[in-house]
Amino acid sequence: MLFNSIQFAVFFPVVAATYFALPHRYRVPFLVFASYVFYMAWVPSYVFLLLFSTFVSYAAARGIESSKSVGLRRALFVTGLCVNLGILFLFKYFNFFNDSMQWIFERFSLPYHTPDWRLLLPVGISFYTFQTVGYVVDVYRGQVPAERNPWVFALYVSFFPQLVAGPIERAGRLIPQLRARHNLDYQQATDGLKLMAWGLFKKVVVADRLGSIVAVVYANPENHAGPAYAIATIMAAWQIYCDFSGYSDIAIGSAQVMGVRLMTNFERPFFARSLPELWRRWHISLTTWFRDYLFFPMGGSRGGVVRTMRNVVFVFAICGLWHGANWTFVLWGALTGVLLCVSMVTQPLRRAAATRMGLDRIPRIHAVFQTIATFFVFSFVGIFFRAHNVQDAFTIYRRLFTGWLDLFQGGRFRDFVYSLGLAKVETFWLSVSVLAILIGVEAVQQYGPIAPRIQRYPVWARWCMYYAFILAILYLGVFDESPFVYFQF
Repeated sequence: MLFNSIQFAVFFPVVAATYFALPHRYRVPFLVFASYVFYMAWVPSYVFLLLFSTFVSYAAARGIESSKSVGLRRALFVTGLCVNLGILFLFKYFNFFNDSMQWIFERFSLPYHTPDWRLLLPVGISFYTFQTVGYVVDVYRGQVPAERNPWVFALYVSFFPQLVAGPIERAGRLIPQLRARHNLDYQQATDGLKLMAWGLFKKVVVADRLGSIVAVVYANPENHAGPAYAIATIMAAWQIYCDFSGYSDIAIGSAQVMGVRLMTNFERPFFARSLPELWRRWHISLTTWFRDYLFFPMGGSRGGVVRTMRNVVFVFAICGLWHGANWTFVLWGALTGVLLCVSMVTQPLRRAAATRMGLDRIPRIHAVFQTIATFFVFSFVGIFFRAHNVQDAFTIYRRLFTGWLDLFQGGRFRDFVYSLGLAKVETFWLSVSVLAILIGVEAVQQYGPIAPRIQRYPVWARWCMYYAFILAILYLGVFDESPFVYFQF
């Protein structure tokens, strides 16, 4: 069930209204039931994977907490991790590693025979697996108690707003909220609905409009030149951001309506002034998960610069693999890790260069320059993320610097727009305009949230703005129920 579908537009109000109408003791079981209905809207049979992962994690954590034997605690911990990660590997990575091994064996003319299982990837498996793995680790470390109520734990794993694409929540933060009694709070509910509307705007008005252009260009790497790839690559960065942050806004907003506060997942990352800062503001629930459960256990930044850089590159390569079973994602992650290391190592040199050039005396211009440079580096590396395969990515990189002079010849711009798969030049400018509106709103949010400012307006002015915004979504939105990009992960 997609957030941008008619089904969800009916499902969510019914669930929220029923939730508040029920006595407190029935609310958690009801939300578990609603979450499973939500998940079964895709492939009903894969709900058994969700049930199995929930049962194993619940039992392992209870056993870890109650056991006095160090060996048994460790065995239960390893079992909980292996079962959850094993399911993820089987459904998401088995064919990837199988194909890679087959390619290697063929290069050396060696026989290789392994079953080729083309299993459909269960939606959201990467997200709820990381959530259960984090829970088992936290219980083993003694950071959170094992949840005794099976209904509450089942809801922690399956809570429908964040089930299929996060945010990846921690047990210590989410479980107490799920157990607590929530009354309908008008201000909290309306703030949640506004956030959901803003997320829907990002998705159907901005992301899906840009996505149609990006898809045409990236589907035919040999048929386009530099200007098309430059536009498509910039739009691809904004598309993935608006698509995923739009999902997060709807998820956070829908949970907020029911009194649950999910963690912030994006903090305007494209206004960051460096690559490390961008990644501290992008998909925060995932980056902090990798930091706490992989980077720190590997030693983190202890042990010197070389070891820190090794850890960063390895973690981001794994982060790339988490995004998809394709070498394009692995290369994207590893290259991102390398650039993060370069950014950290060269920071003193860049500061010295900025001072020598006098940029420290014009901080606003310097900040704009840093922001633009950071965005272009992120977008340039993102070609690996968006390309269908490694060969296509290198083709795009090679052709990115061709064909620029042709763009400025008479009548070429219209042909260029047509090459993007658009029937009218006006459609191109409409896509650029909605993106400019989004950037403008986020620029204003750099100086504080907009909602409290709007709240100070007269009632008639506020409602005129709300109606205008809803009409803009209805009129400008692309309502083809396009799935969210991160559903494939």
